[in-house]
Amino acid sequence: MTEQLIAWGEKEDRVRAMVLTSSRAIPDNPFTDQYSDYDIILALSDVRPFHESRDWLAAFGTVLAMFRDPLFEENGLQWSGNVVQFEEGLKIDFSLWPPEMLRRAAQQDPLPPEFDAGYQVLLDKDGLTEGIRPPSYRGYLPKPPSAERYREEIENFFLCSTYVAKYLLRGDVMAAKFLLDGEMKHENLRPMLEWHFEIDHNWQVKPGNYGRRMQKWLRPDLWAALESTYTGAGIEENWQALFRLLDLMHQAGTEVGEKLGFTYPESIEQRTRVYLEKLKNGVL
Repeated sequence: MTEQLIAWGEKEDRVRAMVLTSSRAIPDNPFTDQYSDYDIILALSDVRPFHESRDWLAAFGTVLAMFRDPLFEENGLQWSGNVVQFEEGLKIDFSLWPPEMLRRAAQQDPLPPEFDAGYQVLLDKDGLTEGIRPPSYRGYLPKPPSAERYREEIENFFLCSTYVAKYLLRGDVMAAKFLLDGEMKHENLRPMLEWHFEIDHNWQVKPGNYGRRMQKWLRPDLWAALESTYTGAGIEENWQALFRLLDLMHQAGTEVGEKLGFTYPESIEQRTRVYLEKLKNGVL
């Protein structure tokens, strides 16, 4: 595929450089498989035609579906991007940059995270990437949270649980599950679980988007507890899933707090649990 991309770029005069980034740019990456995207930065003499037309995409296959960014502009530079799924199975995320944007990124020290996570220059007709530093492959590695961020995620988690309870009381299952499986798990619990396995692996793991590869890194008992919080559409089973989710936040949050020297906000949890029980039992 990279050979095909390079051959196309060499023939297309408006393509001045091409850089592969993300997982496929990391040598011997064990997490890359046939389903992995190609993340390609195209440095273009004129971004607008590539933004406005999709005809050029036919060089890579038949477009099945695509998402297109707006045309951004700042300080006289225009850039955009698109995510393209081809019918043949190929998926490419194109970043459409003006040459100067790539030149500036290549001159930065330290490298922007997108490059420091891993890159390969596939084509460079004008020396835009000349002098670029080699990647450390540490881009996007998380850092320990502050005490404020730690507490904020926990407090937001328990606040969100009160909305889930009210939706369940109203029979609004779709809204309840949006918050239970979305907001609570992905926005608040997922960072806590990631901090947990980062501590165990000395902050050397790049977490996957949306919790990808969580099962590989998370301690087995915590993973099993997380699995138990996924359930169907029944009201009572979602109440039980909600309380199991609270138990998981308590366990993970307490352990993370102990290892980072933070105080777990026990009072917030206990008062929220009392409030939820009163709601469920019709006391309020």
